[in-house]
Amino acid sequence: MAEFLPWILALLVFFVLPDYLSLGAQILTYILFALSLDLITGYAGVVTLGHAAFFGVGAYTCGILSAKLGITDPVLLLLCSAVVCAVLGFGTGLIVLRTQKLTQLMLTLAIAALCYEIANKATPITGGADGLTGVVIGPVLGLFKFDFLNKTAYLWCLAILFVFWYVIRRLIYSPFGITLTGIKENKQRMQAIGVPVNGYLLKAYTFAAVVAGVAGALITQTNQFVGLNVIGFEPSGEILVMLILGGVGRIYGAFVGPIVYLVAQDYLAKQFPEYWNLGIGLMLLIVVLFAKGGVLGIVDKLKLYWRNKQ
Repeated sequence: MAEFLPWILALLVFFVLPDYLSLGAQILTYILFALSLDLITGYAGVVTLGHAAFFGVGAYTCGILSAKLGITDPVLLLLCSAVVCAVLGFGTGLIVLRTQKLTQLMLTLAIAALCYEIANKATPITGGADGLTGVVIGPVLGLFKFDFLNKTAYLWCLAILFVFWYVIRRLIYSPFGITLTGIKENKQRMQAIGVPVNGYLLKAYTFAAVVAGVAGALITQTNQFVGLNVIGFEPSGEILVMLILGGVGRIYGAFVGPIVYLVAQDYLAKQFPEYWNLGIGLMLLIVVLFAKGGVLGIVDKLKLYWRNKQ
């Protein structure tokens, strides 16, 4: 029953807080982005500082196809972004997953930096530092137009999030997901019993790239604009912070983290425009020092305390 709670709350937001649907759509998109990162970091143990490369490539693929080629169907744009990011994820995964620890971390960062520079320099195609304008998104399924209040965008993001949440949930509780967890816990032992470790990691890495690319395409469809803020180190760091806040290696940590981070960011930016980063930093510091497992770790401790008290 508890698993239905996020979806019930999301529908309540649609009806109760119609003025916040733009922020809501952004949160749903970043939840999907965080889910993709949690799959490879929380369950497979691949730490990356360049996951936004796929998010950004998905966003730019959607934007370029719309602005430059006139493709406006949102479903087709998501599929195209997914295919491009699958190719990128598979290609980079062949290199990244052959390394470990600091080398692997730096390679992921280099890939994100390379994608950022391409987006920045290819001005005629990407818009460079000015961003890509002229993005037009047609009605979903030819029926539901993207409106000024972001009602369609919110429900569209919610529907896509639900689909991928269901797939990822089934995946992590399947033998494939259990194998990934085993690889994270003890890679050498899994190799010793004959598990094709690199093959499993490459599949997970490629699928995570697809999910991140779809999330990027969703942010383009919601904003109908693409800027450099969707690619590079900064969004990679932000999504990692969100995941840590929620709880790494727990599927609902990817739900809680973006909500806490983006709502806090929205509030602090309004109240303290010059110092909101300080507030975010203090919040992260408190969670890391005193709440192992993020916000969900705090919830677990409260549950345990309540049971012991009874």
